[in-house]
Amino acid sequence: SEGRTTGRVSPMPGVDAKPTVGAVVVAAGRGERFGTPKASLELGGTPLWRIARDLMDSLGIESVIVGDVPGGVPGGPRRRDSVANGLAALGDVEFVLVHDVARPLADTHLVKRVIERLTDRDIDAVIPVVPVPDTVKRIDGDRVVETVDRADLVLVQTPQGFRRTALVRAHAADPDLDATDDAGLVELAGGRVGTVEGDPDNFKITWPDDLTRAQLVWRRRNDD
Repeated sequence: SEGRTTGRVSPMPGVDAKPTVGAVVVAAGRGERFGTPKASLELGGTPLWRIARDLMDSLGIESVIVGDVPGGVPGGPRRRDSVANGLAALGDVEFVLVHDVARPLADTHLVKRVIERLTDRDIDAVIPVVPVPDTVKRIDGDRVVETVDRADLVLVQTPQGFRRTALVRAHAADPDLDATDDAGLVELAGGRVGTVEGDPDNFKITWPDDLTRAQLVWRRRNDD
């Protein structure tokens, strides 16, 4: 089926054992700002869900696409429910990447960084991060309350990586609990989350202007 592929990632530099890695690609967003589901938006004539699948394919990583796409598995009412559906459909792997279809500019270098860090025994999850470039203010209505020190703040991206056991445990800990990403669920369950350097080009497509910007980056990469 088109929405699911199987395979194993190649050995990572400095890693003795060959880890088995799978990916859950969340593509269930309705895309209300675009008038069409985000998964069906295109860069260079290729839908975003296929870009995500091809990225994982290029590294031999088994992937399950969650959403209304060919071969995809159904999404759920919440993001965490969609991820749980993808996990249930995923093969027997040691590590799981959770990736948003709305970040089509993630590349193989980023995926490899996440996996390499994930093989460290001191952590349960890995998130790619980038610095916060702008001044951050806390407000109350239309009044500024304080300026927030951004030195220890970061912006979080996907793909995020997890030990499968830790991710399953986090999802089972409190089914009513919700978070904006799966690393948040792992944190709340007492898991240890590490970071790797993200990629400024790996921004999320949220608004139509983001899609225009992504098309420019896509063309630049393919022209190179």
